[in-house]
Amino acid sequence: MAKKRAPSTDPFVEWFRNSSPYIHAHRGCTFVLAFDGEALRDGGFASLANDIALLNGLGIRLVLVHGARPQIEASLRLRNAQMQIVNGLRVTDDAALACVKEAAGTVRVEVEALLSVGLTNSPMAGANIRVASGNFVTAQPLGVLGGVDYCHTGKVRRIDAKAISQLLETGAIALIPPLGYSPTGEVFNLAATDVAASVAIALGAEKLILLLEEPGLRDTRGRIPTNVIPTELEAILKRRRNLSDELRQSLNSAIDCCRRGVKRVHLLDRNTDGALLRELFTRDGIGTMLTAAHYEGVRDATIDDVGGILELLSPLERQGVLVRRSRELLETEIDRFSVVELDGAVIGCAALYCYAEERMAEMACVAVHPDYRAGGRGDNLLGHMESRARALGIEHLFVLTTQTTHWFIERGFEPLPIKALPIAKRQLYNFQRNSKVLVKRLT
Repeated sequence: MAKKRAPSTDPFVEWFRNSSPYIHAHRGCTFVLAFDGEALRDGGFASLANDIALLNGLGIRLVLVHGARPQIEASLRLRNAQMQIVNGLRVTDDAALACVKEAAGTVRVEVEALLSVGLTNSPMAGANIRVASGNFVTAQPLGVLGGVDYCHTGKVRRIDAKAISQLLETGAIALIPPLGYSPTGEVFNLAATDVAASVAIALGAEKLILLLEEPGLRDTRGRIPTNVIPTELEAILKRRRNLSDELRQSLNSAIDCCRRGVKRVHLLDRNTDGALLRELFTRDGIGTMLTAAHYEGVRDATIDDVGGILELLSPLERQGVLVRRSRELLETEIDRFSVVELDGAVIGCAALYCYAEERMAEMACVAVHPDYRAGGRGDNLLGHMESRARALGIEHLFVLTTQTTHWFIERGFEPLPIKALPIAKRQLYNFQRNSKVLVKRLT
């Protein structure tokens, strides 16, 4: 018999294997990525360009929308000109418009140059990326608001989604500046985040990704929330009065985009190297994701969930798939449970029983409602339980199962003998049930 090869402990190998589901899921999808001109000014775009090249090479259809604020400000200073800001909106007069056009052209050329790098000793070797820009955005003037004439400052009127899609079909990256054009040949200065949101909506993009130049959202403990919904983000905007105009505008664009059909909007700190890759190719990500409803309906259970858990477990207990648990036992052990919730209903559950001395934990009572088993909720539940176990210092997660052996094996569990169980669990093993022992290494 051939000797079984031990799993790799190389972090890179493990990361690459764990990223493969996201690589498959993202291929052929359309992502709109927005960033401001600071990305080029501080020299950080070279690393970002490498990551963009990787996404392009993985078959992701990319639209880049760039800002040019610092470049515009530099051009204004050279001309001894100023751009007035009223109610958070820039007034673009004739002198300012000339600076806007100059800055947008400069940024576009620099982005194209950095995406053209193909040196053999660079991460972009052999990338051969084609970048194309165009008059994809039709705009109209803001006009006079509150007695203020905003001159050449405009807003998006229409996106030529067909032309952009045709470009993406060729494998090229679309590069869109913060400019719009009118049917009469006028040029308007637009907010890059508004352009990005409008493009994402028009294309029906799977993702809008906003690279922010300042720290984004934090909860009351200073942590980055991984998932928020529009109403929660609106509450944050009302509560936090000290947000800059730029960040507030970005968050409002994200809310509008989410409510108009874009499935996921990602808010990332552009100053964190590799943030784009970590957000897109790891389970936990690194930024905040905005969705119309909470995408991951997994949470720790409360005493109010006991009834829903019983309804899930009872059919499986009658079939002999799970060991019967009374309501009283569930109530005393409810802090061990996590549930999948959909519109207030419990549609999945699992429990975690830790054996701290051996750094092992059992995932038990795993159940998903039959009507929802095709939606990946079992995988979400497993991922949540793995994260919960890791947070407790657990190194190995095990299950005892009689019916779902293949499902767990397909997700990285390996069959092991009974003696691999913690001593306390081994003493309680029911030989009549003859459950299979499956173990997954978490570290």
